[in-house]
Amino acid sequence: MNNDKIPVVAIFDVGKTNKKLFLFDSNYQIVFERSARFLETKDEDGDPCENLESLRLSVFDSLHEVFRKNEFEIKAINFTSYGASVVYLDENGRPLTPLYNYLKEFPVTIQQELHNKYGGEEHFSLTTSSPTLGSLNSGFQILRLKKEHPEIYTHVNFALHLPQYLSFLVSGKFYSDMTSIGCHTALWDFEKNEYHKWVQDEGITKVLAPIVEGDEVFDGAFPGSSFRVGAGLHDSSSALIPYLFNFDEPFVLISTGTWCISFNPFNNSALTSCELKKDCLFYQSYLGKRVKASRLFAGYEHELQAKRIADFFHITTAKFRNLQLNRRIIEKLMKEPVVVDLVAFSTIELDRFHNYEEAYHSLILHLIKAQVESTKLVLDANKISRIFVDGGFSKNHIYMSLLAKEFPEVEVFGASMAQATALGAALAIHDHWNELAIPNDLIALRYFRNK
Repeated sequence: MNNDKIPVVAIFDVGKTNKKLFLFDSNYQIVFERSARFLETKDEDGDPCENLESLRLSVFDSLHEVFRKNEFEIKAINFTSYGASVVYLDENGRPLTPLYNYLKEFPVTIQQELHNKYGGEEHFSLTTSSPTLGSLNSGFQILRLKKEHPEIYTHVNFALHLPQYLSFLVSGKFYSDMTSIGCHTALWDFEKNEYHKWVQDEGITKVLAPIVEGDEVFDGAFPGSSFRVGAGLHDSSSALIPYLFNFDEPFVLISTGTWCISFNPFNNSALTSCELKKDCLFYQSYLGKRVKASRLFAGYEHELQAKRIADFFHITTAKFRNLQLNRRIIEKLMKEPVVVDLVAFSTIELDRFHNYEEAYHSLILHLIKAQVESTKLVLDANKISRIFVDGGFSKNHIYMSLLAKEFPEVEVFGASMAQATALGAALAIHDHWNELAIPNDLIALRYFRNK
C-alpha cells in the first residue's frame, strides 16, 4: 500500500436540491468535493418525489470515482440527509415504493383516528414531541402505507429513514438511528424513552431496524474493503455536532436558513402545550440525548420581504448584503412600537420609508423581535453563556448587532465553518478513523458587542 496516501473520511451530504460528497483529511479540511443535482420524478399519484434510483447510482458512481484516486485512502464513510423520508425495502433490500415527498398531502382521517385513540391531538403531540405536520411526521407515512397499500406493506422487510438507507447501500446492514427517529416522526415516546404505544399496537416495530448509537460504525459490504461505515444522521442534528465537540459551557445555536432553528442541547425540560403551539419540539442528538428546539420560518420571510423592498425602490437585493447597522435609523424606528409577529412587516406600506436602507432596517428589526421570542422558548433556568448563529444571517451585520442588543447578558457570536452538516457526520465517527486530536479551530467566531 502507498504510505503517502492521505487518510480521509468520505461524507455524503444529501439535501433536497444538492447531493454532495466531501472528503475530509485528518485535520477536517475538505480535500475533495463533488456535487450533483437530479430531476425529480413522480409517485403513483403524480406528486413530485426524489429519484431514488438516480440517488443510489450516484452514491456508487461517486465512491468509484474517489476509490480510483490514488492520493487518498478512504478510512471511513458516513451519511447525512434531510429527514421525514422513508425507504421501504423488501427482503432483498430493493425499494418497494417511490421515496414519497414529505410535503405530500396527508389524509386527515388517519391522523385523527390515531390522535383520538391515544389521548387526543395535544396529548399525542406532547408525548411524541411531534407537532401535527402531516407527511412531515414520517411515522404517519408508514401507517399510511399499511392502511392504503396493504399488498405492498406485507412485503416490507425494513422501513429505513433516508440516511440509514444510504448507509445500507454501502454497509449492507439495516439499522435505525435516534437522530432520524427523534425528529417530529411521531414514532418516539419521549416520556418513556421508547417507541410509542401506537407503533407497537400497529405492529410497525416489526419493520423498524435495530437502533444504534450515532457514533457506531460497521464493516463495508464490498469484498476486501477496509473502511468503516457510519449509520447516517439527520442533517439538523448533524449540524449541531461540531458545536457539541468544541464547546462545553451551555449554549444555544440558532441555525439560520429558510428555517431559523434555535437548538438548546442543555435544556431537557418537558415540552409544554404552550411551547408546542409555538412550534417547539425535541430533536435527538447523535448520542440519543434530547435537544429542545424552536422553529421560525424567518429565512423564507426575509427573502419575500427583501424582494418586496427591492422592487419598490427599484434596486436589486444585492444592495442589502453588506449594509452595516445604522444606529440613527434604528433609534428612529424604535420610537414606534414593533409588533412581535413574524409576518408583521408584510403589512407595512413601504412608502412610509425614506429609502431602501430604512425599510430594510425595519424588516430586520421585525425579524429580530420574532426571533427573540422564538429563541427564548428554549432558554431555561440553566445559565446560557453564549448564543451562536450560523447560516445566512450570521453574515448579516444588522441582524447580528440587533440580536446582541436583545441578549445583553449573553455573548453573541456569528459562527462559520466549512459545510457544518457534513463536518458533523465526520466528527461523529472520529474515533473510528482518525488518530489525531480534533482541532479546536474548526469554527470561526465573530463576536458582536451589545452596544
